[in-house]
Amino acid sequence: MTHERKDPMLLVPLYEHPADRPDAWERLIGCAELLHSVVLNPDSGPGAARDERFALVAERLRDAGVPVLGYVDTDYGRRPHAAVVQDLLRHRDWYATDGAFLDQACADPELLPHYRRLTVAARAAGARTLVLNHGAHPHPGYVELADLLVTFEGPWDAYRDAQAPPPWTADHPAQRFCHLVYGVPPGEIAARLAGELAAQRGAGVHCAVPGTGPHPWGALPYALETAG
Repeated sequence: MTHERKDPMLLVPLYEHPADRPDAWERLIGCAELLHSVVLNPDSGPGAARDERFALVAERLRDAGVPVLGYVDTDYGRRPHAAVVQDLLRHRDWYATDGAFLDQACADPELLPHYRRLTVAARAAGARTLVLNHGAHPHPGYVELADLLVTFEGPWDAYRDAQAPPPWTADHPAQRFCHLVYGVPPGEIAARLAGELAAQRGAGVHCAVPGTGPHPWGALPYALETAG
């Protein structure tokens, strides 16, 4: 089943176990038409063994036409290539993910060759949608490596005051860039402003949640909390 996608599209990193937050996962699946993709993160990666609850929600998201991105930490280039590839393959084999979310990606040009090898491996492991989460604007060479670059990840206060994107981003469609914002005040006004700021700053994909503290990505964005 396919859905007509609407802009701005939401990339949702819901880092909660389906057994603990079944309502949130049900709402996520029910709002498939609003989603760019969902990050699947059983245990800071695929974990040590297949988790049937995560496998089920991944299957239901795929059936709803939503790309499922396996979360893999790259530790800013410090994590060995083989360890990253192992996580990519586990996501594919255990959860049939059709994309990859490479977190803590380095932004410096010196590590472009390292990330080029990782993205080649991710494609070989079946990633049709590939996301690099730099959390800031990287060297422009990275835009050729992935489908989507996360060029902001941080709290609402920092996002409101963030600088304009570098000029090179204007050479690429907004759908190539994503902003992830947490600590957003609850309610429609702040959520709408977050979407407007993303669009103004050239990010066609975003997610803005009220979550705070060391685990902000356990909350859904306002648009999903109120949908339906």
